Amino acid sequence: MNTLIKVMMLAFVLLANLPVHANTQPNILWIITDDHRPDSIQAYNRATTGESESPLGYVSSPNIDKLATQGVLFTQAFNQAPACGTSRTSMHLGQYPFRSGKYAWEHVHQEADFSQLAVSQHLKNAGYGTAIIGKTHHSIREKMDSRSTIFDLEIEFNRDFYRNGLGGLYSTGAYGLIDGVLFRRDGTETVIYPDGRKHTYTISKADRLLNAKELKIKQDVEEEFDILRAYTRINKGLILGGVNPQPADKTVDAYILKAFQNYLKNAGNSYTSSWGKKLKGADSDKPVFVNLGFHLPHTPVLPPKKFREQFKNRKYKLPEFDTDELATFTPQQMQIYNESKTDMLKEHEKLQAIQDYYAFTAFGDDLIGKAVEEFKEYSKAQNRDYLIVFTVGDHGWHLGEQGIMAKFGSWRQSLNGAVIVVSSDKDKYPAGKVVDKMAEYVDFVPTLLDAAGIDLTQQTYDYLDGQSLAQVADDNVPGRDYIVGEMNLVAGHRAFLRTKDFAFSMRTRDRRTVATAPLLNDDIRWALTAAPIKVDMALYDLRKDPLERNNVAYTVEYLELANWFRNKLGNIALGDGRVEMDWSTKNSYNISNFAEGADDKKINIPKHLIPNQALKDLQRPNW
Repeated sequence: MNTLIKVMMLAFVLLANLPVHANTQPNILWIITDDHRPDSIQAYNRATTGESESPLGYVSSPNIDKLATQGVLFTQAFNQAPACGTSRTSMHLGQYPFRSGKYAWEHVHQEADFSQLAVSQHLKNAGYGTAIIGKTHHSIREKMDSRSTIFDLEIEFNRDFYRNGLGGLYSTGAYGLIDGVLFRRDGTETVIYPDGRKHTYTISKADRLLNAKELKIKQDVEEEFDILRAYTRINKGLILGGVNPQPADKTVDAYILKAFQNYLKNAGNSYTSSWGKKLKGADSDKPVFVNLGFHLPHTPVLPPKKFREQFKNRKYKLPEFDTDELATFTPQQMQIYNESKTDMLKEHEKLQAIQDYYAFTAFGDDLIGKAVEEFKEYSKAQNRDYLIVFTVGDHGWHLGEQGIMAKFGSWRQSLNGAVIVVSSDKDKYPAGKVVDKMAEYVDFVPTLLDAAGIDLTQQTYDYLDGQSLAQVADDNVPGRDYIVGEMNLVAGHRAFLRTKDFAFSMRTRDRRTVATAPLLNDDIRWALTAAPIKVDMALYDLRKDPLERNNVAYTVEYLELANWFRNKLGNIALGDGRVEMDWSTKNSYNISNFAEGADDKKINIPKHLIPNQALKDLQRPNW
């Protein structure tokens, strides 16, 4: 008997120390859309305002609404850097930009000593087969001088679809960026017709305006597809509205869905892709992790005719904006406005932009519904549990708020998204639950690793800045008091911190250029010691000004509070593990730790600094 007990105890110890067996790990689908406003989803609107429509008007999202009933809807989710590449790098690494060293369009690599693995690499090490399909843009390489991928399979919408004649309209772009500043370049667009014909034409020249012939060709295409361009801003090539040259099943986002479906349908086999490339399907012996990145509703905003017809006669309320608001914009905010302004569009053009945007999101809802059902069927056939995480936009999108149609700002419309998590594990993610605690996009990595059975208490994962969304959804776990982030695009380094009642942002570095050796974390306390006016502080009292129309940072009533926020955010972003890295080198970096521990997730504003509601109301009048 004693021998039997010893054998059983030994077996128990051995089993306890084995890695998580693949059969206990769920399949994971991580869906990310681009420039996607959460108010395009009826379930989100009902949860936040009690109405199905957005504050602007009609939206349609039956499939996403259904998904929300099956899991947890997080309504207060915020990204860490409101631009495509910067946000996605943060999401894939689970780190704030000021801890990963990725602030703009840099290609980060993992040869630097401080670099960490991305979520796909952790999951691969845990036994997963990994794939990214569609919009990738994570900018993470294993080696500095290679195009190494952090996924087993990578299918990129631009390289694999557009350049192989699949999709509706492809642009090389009218403008480029040098040190964050836009410059005009030779740009073309290519229309791909349903019969396969291609029509390429010039939309910009670097050294001159278009001649009469070039202009006529461009205008003919614009008339054919009812194209609305952002003609009131610096980058006049962006398409804010129009109809897709292709029917719904032949757009680039439809091909992204097909690529995902083919990857699952051909599990365990080789197959030929839509563009004629030999690929391997999912490894049927492993759990799968797929990052499915739809391009929509990113510009060009060109919904297919079938969906556009449902929205073209809808009436919408235009967002409130008055040019007098510009009087309180900081210089950095003015730079964002000047690059992105659309308040001077004609009223019917603003209406078209809103109609076509919401039509495009409705098309996305249709594709997402199909992707979810395909994934569930695949998991059922494997007899495996699943986790589905839907990130509603890698960042947000303004439809006229602050006078712009863009992202890039520290205002709510640039930063606020939503998340839906659906799991076979209903204890962690109960069906139909709505969570209004703050969530951050750095929470995705711990969420996915936790679902895979990885022990996040191990020291290996101490670098992660977020927490599993299962914890955020747990009513017994206290929520964070604020969210933070930073980016260096359009207007230079700008960090932000948001609480329930206040939104604060500031300039963090006295330069726009990307970090290069030896100027790494040099003069790092500048934003804490410079005169307040130089730091471009913006403070919005959300109790009175939820639409963020009046920056009160430099008013008598709020200046002390603004300086308190400056010290709080400055210490977090500049002195609590801040990394500045010269990404053109393998290992030139500096880490600033003069305020280690400043990021304590607590706000605790001294009460005497908060203007009393009974004081003079500083809210802007209703123009």
